Amino acid sequence: MTTLLDLSEGLPELTLAAGDLVCAEGQAAGNLWVLVSGSLRVDKGGVTVGAIDQPGAVVGEISLLLGTPASASVIAAAPSVLRHSADGVAFLAAHPDALQFIATALAGRLQASTAYLADLTQQYGDAPGLAMVGTVLKQLTAQQLPAARPGSARDPDPEY
Repeated sequence: MTTLLDLSEGLPELTLAAGDLVCAEGQAAGNLWVLVSGSLRVDKGGVTVGAIDQPGAVVGEISLLLGTPASASVIAAAPSVLRHSADGVAFLAAHPDALQFIATALAGRLQASTAYLADLTQQYGDAPGLAMVGTVLKQLTAQQLPAARPGSARDPDPEY
């Protein structure tokens, strides 16, 4: 079975020391990294919110797919090796199978987050400061992209 490590084999590798910055919160989108070895820390607003230590894990995928600045900073927690694509869109176009790995990882994270929020709501939903968790959960699960616009590239009623 092909893995994201296999697909990224031709990308340049970066060797990082503990404490080196992979990407900074607010940084422009476009880069994509694949972890070869080591471990990374994910910080949002100066708070550590996660760790990445699975070889083949991807970094930068959310900002790349959404076309938004990086939503978190990623820092090497230990000596690490990553493969880097400065043009993640081109990498994904050349390796469409990589999207399956990225989609699976994102779906897993969403499922874990919603399960955790649902558990918090069931156990502590009435506690001061946690009453909003139910609202957050509803917004998270109801988030939808704009509806697709049917038609062809030749719009019979262009806006110009």
